[in-house]
Amino acid sequence: METAIRENLDHPGQLEKLYRTDRRSFEKAFFAIYPVIESHHTADFWRARLEYDHHGEGNRQFMKSDLLFVLLACLLAGILIKLPLLFGFDPDQSEYYMKNGGIIIFLGLSAYAFLTKDKIRAKQLLLSLLVFALFALYINLLAGGEKSDSVVLAYIHLPLLMWCLYGLVYVDFDIRKQMKRIDYIRYNGDLAILTAIILIAGGMLTLITIGLFSAIDIRIHDFYMENIAIVGLVSAPIVATYIIRTFPAVTNKIAPIIAGIFSPLVLITLVIYLISIIVTGKDPYSDREFLIVFNLMLLGVMAIIVFSVTGTSVHKRQRFNEWILFILSAVTLIVNLIALSAIIYRLGEFGFSPNRVAVVGSNLLIFVHLLLIMIDLYKVIRRGKEIKTVELTIAKYLPIYVAWTIFVVFILPFLFGMR
Repeated sequence: METAIRENLDHPGQLEKLYRTDRRSFEKAFFAIYPVIESHHTADFWRARLEYDHHGEGNRQFMKSDLLFVLLACLLAGILIKLPLLFGFDPDQSEYYMKNGGIIIFLGLSAYAFLTKDKIRAKQLLLSLLVFALFALYINLLAGGEKSDSVVLAYIHLPLLMWCLYGLVYVDFDIRKQMKRIDYIRYNGDLAILTAIILIAGGMLTLITIGLFSAIDIRIHDFYMENIAIVGLVSAPIVATYIIRTFPAVTNKIAPIIAGIFSPLVLITLVIYLISIIVTGKDPYSDREFLIVFNLMLLGVMAIIVFSVTGTSVHKRQRFNEWILFILSAVTLIVNLIALSAIIYRLGEFGFSPNRVAVVGSNLLIFVHLLLIMIDLYKVIRRGKEIKTVELTIAKYLPIYVAWTIFVVFILPFLFGMR
């Protein structure tokens, strides 16, 4: 849709046809590329028209229905997260939140996605419900619990699988179009930022509320945390999605700005960190805890690179940002090599374990992905390629992550005998 809009800026009739064919996709694509086409005279007209559609009289009924769908999705997630308390069993002893937290959040998001579709396809809905139910049944019947490393890894990776399933719902099960995968990644960047803002605001409200009632000797801490805070926690991503859908002109600008600010800061921090490792003599080959932190940092930086690339692509070309992303990917590749060599060393010294297999596998996947991203960024800088090529590389690689996640969740626990 983004490409079609760009190609038809000088053809008003064709733009109108695109708009009438799929209004929501047109609106989303238009606001995604608006920073690139804002100098074109047609862009101002369509921006005014689409913003009026969002906030004018003609769209109030749509906004009311959309808000109702938000409440229904939040209600579903809230009831599911409170099931242990409603039926009187201890969620900590049954590891309920660890097993089901990701399922509940992405089920709520999927419910909202289905409710807001122009047309709900029964097969897609039934298939999604069936997969969610099977995954929930599998993870809750999996033996071992916190005493089994392989089972804990399944707990940790299942939300990633739920993220993939929600992605299918989000792209309307059209997995062949890579641009839709890119849209989903871009949406996740906006979602992460807005959800974080909502949670910070909710945390401040929680502290103020508990503090005010404590001042008049009313202890509401337990009641508030069990009935309001926990429901707010699983509802925050749904509310954030509603904001993204309702105010795309605002939210589409947040992720690129954050990416533009944080990418240079992360690069500086990463370089200083690597120098500090050498100065302090820290050894990831023998220090297990340090290696864990090292890998978590690697995952975080990888996420920043991916979201920064998708955020940068909706703006006019900025050589500085492209260079920052290229250098950041190169430095992160060095970090990945250190982590990978340390894990392989520990495999040779201590043998195979569920944790070591999972970590070495994920690091190998990230290493290859980072290498491909860095090569594409080099082509963008030196050969004038569009940054869209980097986005396509990111999109093409997603199924490999899905396959690895399926392996960790469904095969690794049995491979190690639930150990």
